[in-house]
Amino acid sequence: MTASPQTIPSMRLFAYGLPGLPLAALLLPLYVYLPAYYAEDLGLGFAAVGAVLLIARLSDVVTDPLIGVVSDRIVTRFGRRRIWMVAGVPVVLLSAHMLFGAEPGVGAGYLLIWTVAVYLGLTMILLPYSAWGAELSTDYDQRSRIAGSREGFVVLGTLLAAGLPSLLGADRGVALGAIGWMLWLALPLGLAVALRFVPEGEYVWRASNGWRRGAAVLWRNRPFRRLVVAYLLNGIANGLPASLFLLFVAHVIEAPEWSGPLLFVYFLCGVAAIPIWLRLSARYGKHRVWTAAMLWATAVFLFVPFLGPGDQWWFLLICVFTGVGLGADLVLPASMQADVVDLDTLRSGRQRTGVYFAIWGMATKLALALAVGIAFPLLGLAGFNAEGAGNGEAGLFALAALYSLLPAAFKIAAVVLFWRYPITAERQRWIRAMIRSRTVSA
Repeated sequence: MTASPQTIPSMRLFAYGLPGLPLAALLLPLYVYLPAYYAEDLGLGFAAVGAVLLIARLSDVVTDPLIGVVSDRIVTRFGRRRIWMVAGVPVVLLSAHMLFGAEPGVGAGYLLIWTVAVYLGLTMILLPYSAWGAELSTDYDQRSRIAGSREGFVVLGTLLAAGLPSLLGADRGVALGAIGWMLWLALPLGLAVALRFVPEGEYVWRASNGWRRGAAVLWRNRPFRRLVVAYLLNGIANGLPASLFLLFVAHVIEAPEWSGPLLFVYFLCGVAAIPIWLRLSARYGKHRVWTAAMLWATAVFLFVPFLGPGDQWWFLLICVFTGVGLGADLVLPASMQADVVDLDTLRSGRQRTGVYFAIWGMATKLALALAVGIAFPLLGLAGFNAEGAGNGEAGLFALAALYSLLPAAFKIAAVVLFWRYPITAERQRWIRAMIRSRTVSA
């Protein structure tokens, strides 16, 4: 069978996705290991570390839109997207080295400065990286393959970072230091391969008609509003079990030693399922398949409250099924995000992929923050004690419900909102045809 002219070569997909591996290998320890390392091992305390990380996260409110706008507007001989990624690499490497190599005696100010720096560097890389992928193809289905390559490498990087401490047989400090040094090789190498084999995508630009009109066009983009709100709801649904996973395994299943293997199986199933979701989306449409995946995960979540001590094998089965659903969450919303940017390009005459992905990134971070902000206060109200071994039935049921039933409710809300999403494959191809005709006539 001869590939269509739109088909992206596998080597190019591999090269584009490769930087996702070292980036994910940084993100997991940054969010999972680093807080406990500074709070416990370096003696800053959980209250101080929590406050510092919250303040540092607020910096994204400024940097995300800023990087989104400049990566759309500024064109250099090295391109629009890739120049910012290259500039972000030394920022990330230096700040990660300082964070992961810290020694006892550092204070909250040290943590704040280098955390803000690493967040800035990550924004400089991740936001243009996502926008770059959205612009590599104008084809409805090829965009899913692009997102699938990137997110597949992200999950592989997550698995590597999760397994490294066990592989090294080391404490948190040694593991963080090892990850920091590995980044000095892996991140520049991964980005160099991408820069060598992946061109910048198609670019549409016309003179600006003012920020007010641009903002009005963005607000009137109803498919984008529907997509980003559904993504936010689904993100909260995924963030709740993610933030409660260790507690659920330790206090409900009572098998904390299973946490690592269960997480590994979950992410492995997510990677393995990506080709299946891509094939289904090419046949039935991305929005239909994503809603089906959310309903799939909802049905699986409903079995969780029936689990109890010693049910680790049943919970392993649930991790397999929900991991399969993760594959759809990884690739399909990001692919549809590229489609709604097309609608904005048609209406505004400008290609503002960076701005849209900046909003997308803020929605991702808001979902994670809301998940933690919902879960832990409600657990406290239910009388659950994470440090104790004698939690009553009310506390354990609250943990199980927050882990499974509340996420199911958020996913159903996302499905209801997203059910009549209007950008099908046919509609997206019509939009691209209109963009091409107007570009040629201009």
